[in-house]
Amino acid sequence: MTKLQDMSRSQLRQREEALVQSHAALRGRNRTIDMTRGKPSAAQLDLSNGLFNMVTEADYLGADDEDYRNYGVQSGIPEAKTFFAECLDVPAESIFIGGNSSLQLMYDALARALLFGVPGGDGPWREASFICPVPGYDRHFTVCETLGIKMISVDLLDDGPDMDAVEALVANDPAIKGIWCVPKYSNPNGIVYLSDVTRRLAAMTTAAPDFRIIWDNAYAFHHFEGELAQIDNILDVAAQTGNPDRPLMFASTSKVTFPGAGIAVIAASDANMADIVAHTAVATIGHDKLNQLRHERFFGNRRGLHEHMAKHADLLRPKFAAVNDALEKSFAGKGLAQWNAPKGGYFVTVDLPDGCAMETIRLAAEAGLKLTPAGCCHPYGRDPQDRTLRLAPTYPTQREVEQAMDIFCVSAELVSVRKLLSEH
Repeated sequence: MTKLQDMSRSQLRQREEALVQSHAALRGRNRTIDMTRGKPSAAQLDLSNGLFNMVTEADYLGADDEDYRNYGVQSGIPEAKTFFAECLDVPAESIFIGGNSSLQLMYDALARALLFGVPGGDGPWREASFICPVPGYDRHFTVCETLGIKMISVDLLDDGPDMDAVEALVANDPAIKGIWCVPKYSNPNGIVYLSDVTRRLAAMTTAAPDFRIIWDNAYAFHHFEGELAQIDNILDVAAQTGNPDRPLMFASTSKVTFPGAGIAVIAASDANMADIVAHTAVATIGHDKLNQLRHERFFGNRRGLHEHMAKHADLLRPKFAAVNDALEKSFAGKGLAQWNAPKGGYFVTVDLPDGCAMETIRLAAEAGLKLTPAGCCHPYGRDPQDRTLRLAPTYPTQREVEQAMDIFCVSAELVSVRKLLSEH
């Protein structure tokens, strides 16, 4: 297949005309498809309907006869701690169970650090900066922007953050207080951190003695191809390298059961756990213990969780295959785009030629496809190259995913052809 860059101006004009006609036909179908967020589909949510029956009027007591309808058990019920400890391979005493949102727990952790500091530091964070691997998770960046934490971009490579860049930054600037990490099936490009990256993060020399790794293990159980990817336990590695307080590990059941009614957890060192418990005790006398009990009874153990996630995988696999098939069919050999084919997680990342992302989103919207805004994968919503786009195929139906990819591929190629024409 001839690459677009090798086409003559006449050939590009002909291709543009064909794409314009295709786009007009797609636009005329008057459909609306939402691929803006990584939400579970209704079919995925149905998998967890059994949660509603896990706690009854006559069965709401804990193993030690604690009445879970009442106040108390501020850091989480023992049954749920044991369950998450098994799933995350950490001690039960290292688990704190919050509400339904790990994002809220991360926001609160950084807000506390700005107000009070963290163990190992010398007081509240002042003029703090955070390292942000890109492409990354837009909500992480919004937390920093909202709290006034300066963001410093580094490239996210195929095995994790560019560690040469990270190590150079943190070694000399005490204002750099942390780094965002999504270590498994990362948002948005699905990469998995390798052991060397994890060890370098845990062991690196930092000018800030209270440096923190925000280890957002949001997709710890979310695979749909092959075996579940394995990553090193950041808490163990940090302890082995003499920095036990550096990582804060977060996870949740938001894309496992019900996003609005799941469970979020933190796993941390003894010092960090004592700090978390002391501060959160001021804000709450306990989170939803009945929901914690529901989840523990619903899954039972790690095996039950993996069996449940295999059902999710059966629903997601054909959707991600449809995305990859469409990209291969439309873009392979044209020198037009690069994309990932993840084995887990919730997103596919597509890199177009520089200067094409925003216009692709606009044309796709004209044909009825809603995408996350260009720049969402970068701090402050600004992609310097205007090239990276995030696709979220989980929420639409299978047919809608296929239709969405028709719109996306035609829009992206049309924008790219017009850019080449403008440069000839």
